[in-house]
Amino acid sequence: MHCNTCSLNIDWELEETDGVKEVKTSYAAQKTELTFDDDLISSKKIIEIIKKTGYEANLIKE
Repeated sequence: MHCNTCSLNIDWELEETDGVKEVKTSYAAQKTELTFDDDLISSKKIIEIIKKTGYEANLIKE
């Protein structure tokens, strides 16, 4: 990500996705945290959506 607008682009794209309940992307931390219904969307699909917006993505479970 290059700026705060980049983080907003990721949030906007994910907020429009069925199954995503909450999303917050931090430009400073270079990280997106989200909650989602895994019956409606997979983590793999979420990563694909982020990559489609032009950014790198990895799954980190905490």
